[in-house]
Amino acid sequence: MEGLRLERLGGAGILQRMDALAALRIRVFRDWPYLYEGSAEYEAHYLQVYVDCPRSLAVLVWDGGRCVGASTCLPLADALPDMQQPFVEHGMDLSRIDYFGESVLLREYRGRGVGVEFFRQREAHARAQGLRLCAFCSVDRDADDARKPADYVANDAFWSHRGYRQQPQMQSRFSWPDIGETGSSAKRMTFWMRELPA
Repeated sequence: MEGLRLERLGGAGILQRMDALAALRIRVFRDWPYLYEGSAEYEAHYLQVYVDCPRSLAVLVWDGGRCVGASTCLPLADALPDMQQPFVEHGMDLSRIDYFGESVLLREYRGRGVGVEFFRQREAHARAQGLRLCAFCSVDRDADDARKPADYVANDAFWSHRGYRQQPQMQSRFSWPDIGETGSSAKRMTFWMRELPA
């Protein structure tokens, strides 16, 4: 994190950095495995739930005047129904769960501890909100998808090291346009969870 500046925003305060956050999401999620054909319209719709939630958090990382990384979270009870559905189906109490949105970081800034800091910040925010179960989801792509780069390394080991466990029985579907698509298509997402220690 040396030489980088951390900025924390919540609720309506996220509006002041909406353009930077949207641009970063579009750039990073264009890569495998998301292959996201981003648009300002999609971003405005997606990020509005964080703006509307006074208990949300956005952590932005700056290198001078350039936004190079960002991570978000909000209480699952305040999230969109698509995010909540797998937990509702499993009879889980939404009021004790924090939903982690994206963590996006430009490639040249990886390996400097920013990802660890994103988890630390969001877990601390969850504790401050009285939430003890943290959850996020990741996209499932076919292992033999021809678009997968030969040097791709999944984040599974990093997430496991942070104490998160994949929940194969808990899945949802989110839609976005893949690169080259004219419309959105549904993608299967699998959740990971961690119970924060007392």
